[in-house]
Amino acid sequence: MFRRFHFEEDIYCTLECVPMTVRRKLDRIGLKVHLAQWQALGQGERLAICHLPADQPDECEALRTFIIEAVTRVSGEAPRELTAEQRRAAEPPGQVPPALVADAASAGATLTQAMWERLDSDERYMLTKLERRGGKLAIALRELFAQSPREPAAN
Repeated sequence: MFRRFHFEEDIYCTLECVPMTVRRKLDRIGLKVHLAQWQALGQGERLAICHLPADQPDECEALRTFIIEAVTRVSGEAPRELTAEQRRAAEPPGQVPPALVADAASAGATLTQAMWERLDSDERYMLTKLERRGGKLAIALRELFAQSPREPAAN
């Protein structure tokens, strides 16, 4: 299943940009696909990348092979390899990053450790990627916490 975030809704029709959940898969498998390379892929290839799993080692290897072959075929250049540190970013920390808390506050939003702990790993990853992007960060925080099943609506 392809995880979608509401704040990215505008990109899902065309997939002209790389969705957050695909960015996480790319980090997990250790590849950097540049926007021009992504856009050179056919719609079917982009959809396949969105929907193919990348949880188990064999799934990651299959997805990695597919992406390398597809991107190299359409762009003439293989995706760049990520460092081990960049690959670790696919698994967000258990503690809310202080810089992210500060960025949320600057954007007029709140992010606490208790809120962070209620998020799944895709949601945490997405927020870490939105660090230093105040407007989008605030929108994403509202999406995750405003009247969500985790937060009861105010009476």
